[in-house]
Amino acid sequence: MLTAIVQAAISSFHGAEFIRLDRCPVCGGPVQGYDTRTKKYAVIRDGTGERTITVRVKRFTCRKCNRLCNACEPFYPGTRIGSLVVDLFYTFTATMPASRAARLIDAMGIRVDRTSWKNYTGRPVPEIPTMEIFGMRLPSSVLTLSNIAARIPDGGCVEGPEALAACGYPSTFRPEAETAAVTAQNEPAQVPASPLRHGLQADSAKQQAESGSS
Repeated sequence: MLTAIVQAAISSFHGAEFIRLDRCPVCGGPVQGYDTRTKKYAVIRDGTGERTITVRVKRFTCRKCNRLCNACEPFYPGTRIGSLVVDLFYTFTATMPASRAARLIDAMGIRVDRTSWKNYTGRPVPEIPTMEIFGMRLPSSVLTLSNIAARIPDGGCVEGPEALAACGYPSTFRPEAETAAVTAQNEPAQVPASPLRHGLQADSAKQQAESGSS
């Protein structure tokens, strides 16, 4: 039953389009459409063999910094695996070793190579909301998407905005920005020296010089 729920959620992405980007994620400048690419979201095994789940993601160029950037998409920055699968991995590793979590995901019919899991272990991720079902913690995004999938006609797919909302807008997560904010918060404030402090330091130095020469 758990495998069916997870695979239904992942399968709902097949053919989904993600075409919206309001501004450049780097500099905040205006963007214009460039092209649309097909990206692999996940590979799942079912009764007929392996099946690749793909999505279509529009790309944009920034008119200000000329960078090429993707529309808001169901991937965390720097990853090539769909956010639902990544959410599963980190939810499981909260209560079990990473190697066991990887085996459990494989048992659910989701194919991911070991190197990918090694690269993702220890990466910063946003807080992942979870729910318990059949005695196991699963990401809330998986359960939400499986419910949406039950309402989709055969051959259809989830709408892009609805999928992003269910997944918590994964591509907007910026771990570097959060790390910088935490570092700045933990560093002691630099208080500029006042003229009075400079005067006291000068008097102290003068007294030490006089006592040294006497």
